[in-house]
Amino acid sequence: MDESPMNNLPQETLHQIFSSLTLREIVACRSVCRSFRQTLTSPSFISLLLSSKPPLSLIALRPPPHLHHRHHHSLLPPPPQPSFPAFDPTGRRWLRFDLSFLPFRSLHPVASAAGLVYLWASDPFPDLTASPPSNSNKSLLACNPLTRQFKVLPQLGSAWSRHGAVLVDYDNRVMVLMEPAALYLPDIAADSWVTFASNLPAKPRSPVLISSSVFALCDVGSPWRSQWKLFTCTLNLNNSVPVHEQLGVGSGSGVFSSCSSNHNNWVCLEKHEWADIFDLIKRPRLVRGDGNKLLMIGGLKSTFSLNPSCSTMLILRLDLEKLEWEEAGRMPLEMYRCFLESSKLKVFGGGDRVCFSAKRLGKIALWDDSGSGKEGEGEGAAWRWIDEVPGGGDGISRGFTYDARLTALP
Repeated sequence: MDESPMNNLPQETLHQIFSSLTLREIVACRSVCRSFRQTLTSPSFISLLLSSKPPLSLIALRPPPHLHHRHHHSLLPPPPQPSFPAFDPTGRRWLRFDLSFLPFRSLHPVASAAGLVYLWASDPFPDLTASPPSNSNKSLLACNPLTRQFKVLPQLGSAWSRHGAVLVDYDNRVMVLMEPAALYLPDIAADSWVTFASNLPAKPRSPVLISSSVFALCDVGSPWRSQWKLFTCTLNLNNSVPVHEQLGVGSGSGVFSSCSSNHNNWVCLEKHEWADIFDLIKRPRLVRGDGNKLLMIGGLKSTFSLNPSCSTMLILRLDLEKLEWEEAGRMPLEMYRCFLESSKLKVFGGGDRVCFSAKRLGKIALWDDSGSGKEGEGEGAAWRWIDEVPGGGDGISRGFTYDARLTALP
């Protein structure tokens, strides 16, 4: 394709031709050949498109976990072209986003919000003579794969990249959460993390950051019977005090400040009207909903026995302003049967889309309540399969929603 006569056209002519395409078509054309990629990622072409192309709502996949945690001294060759796949539910096709513009190694996308993708990355020029601990630092980046711009967030210790969950919201707030403590960046332009201790009664499950509050599930039951509760923490940064000694993390790095846990306590969020809603769902998970909504997904218990079976997967939606739950979706029985033989299930998504993936299934179940893809399909079209899923690892897909937009600035 690089030998095509089309490449002999003036640059301005090429820009005019490609600018008539939709954003999803432009992303697809970037993968055709090197010359197309150079033309469609040039600053002059991006500037031409800035005000004319609406966002593209996608479902992005993360690399398999073993690639993220692979030892830095490994002799295995790196992937030939760093990138990540994303599915376009409207166009019903897989796209691939190039990450070769990032001057780092071992790129691992983990989250996205407001058009930016957040990923862990290893230092670009490692000291191969150094001991493993000093050679294992990872940086957290925010980038826009469309405009090829990126920003390195304040440095973190290696433990945070290995064990921390990265949470982001639509206002570019960032949190890295572990069981004993958390780091919070009020804005990606900030030059230091705020640290605070966690007073949760158990390990947090599927934490979600919405505005200035974080939500997580905790199992407060007994070893023989689970009892899930919803906890929340509203981040109050107006009462920051130096408590590095209390937290025991990051006190000498120069990129941490501290916020007293007295002002950032986790509390159990519950109402009498909710009754036994948490008893209906087995192994619940949280997903950030659309706007000020929170989704909870899990197996719908068939009985209230000690270890009940499930009849399907249930999606509940919580309005955080009214604190009222409603049923948002229920997986069709014929689709749910495909998950019965799998011992491992992953749920991910955001907004009006939730994905379900299982080991050795080879496809992803999609709940799509956004209105796209429903036309002409009749009632119940919010549930469908995503086929031809890029493989790797244990066969289980993990991912996040990605609203690709040209105007997002890291």
